[in-house]
Amino acid sequence: MGVALFSLVRLFVLSFITSGLTPHLALASITRHYKFDVQLQNVTRLCHTKSIVTINGQFPGPRIVAREGDRLLIKVVNHVQSNISIHWHGIRQLQTGWADGPAYITQCPVQIGNSYVYNFTIVGQRGTLWWHAHISWLRSTIYGPLIILPKRGVPYPFTKPYKEVPIIFGEWWNADPEAVINQALQTGGGPNVSDAYTINGLPGPLYNCSAKDTFKLKVQAGKTYLLRLINAALNVELFFSIANHTLKVVETDAVYVKPFEINTILIAPGQTTNVLLKTKPNYPNATFFMTARPYVTGLGTFDNSTLAGILEYETNTLHSTLPMNKLPLHKPVLPVLNDTSFATKFANKLRSLNTPQFPANVPQKVDKRLFFTIGLGTNPCSQQQHNNQTCQGPNGTMFAASINNVSFTMPNSALLQSHFFGQSNGVYSPDFPISPLIPFNYTGVQLNNTNVGNGTKLMVLPFNTSVELVLQDTSILGAESHPLHLHGFNFFVVGQGFGNFNQNKDPKKFNLIDPVERNTVGVPSGGWVAIRFLADNPGVWFMHCHLEIHTSWGLKMAWVVLDGKLPNQKLLPPPLDLPKC
Repeated sequence: MGVALFSLVRLFVLSFITSGLTPHLALASITRHYKFDVQLQNVTRLCHTKSIVTINGQFPGPRIVAREGDRLLIKVVNHVQSNISIHWHGIRQLQTGWADGPAYITQCPVQIGNSYVYNFTIVGQRGTLWWHAHISWLRSTIYGPLIILPKRGVPYPFTKPYKEVPIIFGEWWNADPEAVINQALQTGGGPNVSDAYTINGLPGPLYNCSAKDTFKLKVQAGKTYLLRLINAALNVELFFSIANHTLKVVETDAVYVKPFEINTILIAPGQTTNVLLKTKPNYPNATFFMTARPYVTGLGTFDNSTLAGILEYETNTLHSTLPMNKLPLHKPVLPVLNDTSFATKFANKLRSLNTPQFPANVPQKVDKRLFFTIGLGTNPCSQQQHNNQTCQGPNGTMFAASINNVSFTMPNSALLQSHFFGQSNGVYSPDFPISPLIPFNYTGVQLNNTNVGNGTKLMVLPFNTSVELVLQDTSILGAESHPLHLHGFNFFVVGQGFGNFNQNKDPKKFNLIDPVERNTVGVPSGGWVAIRFLADNPGVWFMHCHLEIHTSWGLKMAWVVLDGKLPNQKLLPPPLDLPKC
């Protein structure tokens, strides 16, 4: 007995020595519990008070913090009339597709008076992600940061910051965003634009009546800060800059990148970017604007305003200084609204870190090559529906959007359940086209026939299929940049270019060594992007434009990834509290 115990203790001590860990660093992952009460809250911005749907009465919503390897149990209780579902944007959800969150894709929404526990484990991911409502336009007020720290004892692959600050961009409507999208879908026209952009929920001093609602980042001289930037706006990509300061980009979409310094970053809805801000070595006797404004390439209307927060240096009493409001205020110069050349250069700077500890596992062989066109189109105006009035889309039609000319029709039940129980008949068809049915000059002159097809079509992938997907923008109703988000996977951005993709020439220029790895990529305006991913996660996975109006118009589709042979390659059965439609 004594000998056995001694060898056990010896083995235990040895295992710590061999793994190079001290006992308190070897703590196993933990389970973290959060409760999200969906409730109405009165909020005032721009001197306008309204009741908005929130989580726990907070706007933006609460911050979720976990470590790589942790399990999260998040109970969502719905106290409002609207149906709700929450998406954990960028979380892989390996085998736990039931917790992914898009309404009618992986679950029916949570109805009033009901609850659902999102139960998932964070596997092999660390960095800045975020969560948001994934039904209609409710994400305009229901969103927040999801911060994954590295495992205990594992350092960042960059300078340890003195402090970490989440910065989340949003959009504010004085009107009810649900009324805005409902009206747009009814008339067939473009939606009314937002009244302000926000930074951590605050519009800042450049807006009417908002000087008191200004985000202030208070810093000390000679320190390094990690800013966790998240674009939660509905319909705009944003340029962001801090006057007289350089930002060092170290991560995008919770994947480390080769660090590079830049004055301005571009961030699309759905994307996250971690930057290091090194403050000036001495107190600068000035304050600095942090501003964001849209990058716009389409023909539609947009909120052409600028958001500002303020970077303030804390002073110690040794500096006899002017009061803050008397200090000179420096302002950054942002790129012009349609600066696609900046967007391209910025995208080209992004490269995976690709070290032994954080490798870029780019699929080198391809099992399935796919070519998807994405862009806007129209549906005919149904006269009965509009009492013989014309619709407000192009030439009296209704705006639509599509992938391979299929504008996705949302089902009335959840696709993942239909797939899991083998009841897809009448819910979806597994015949999403692998390329456009009729090839055309995608970025050339505009077509006369702009009508789209409609349907609930999915693409089926056997487990572990290696996919290369080219996403081609079209100029059917004007070329436009589209931030495409894939649920359930990260992908590698192996190439991008302008004009029509050339299958003979362009693949020769692909980067298969250290391409950036993301979950949301901007398809260039009037161009294409090529991505590769391994379909190693069984389930039904949504892919859509993260410009919310384009999603509403049908720029979306879903993948069915079949089970593999091994137990850890199969989708787990649905939880007992999965909501019903």
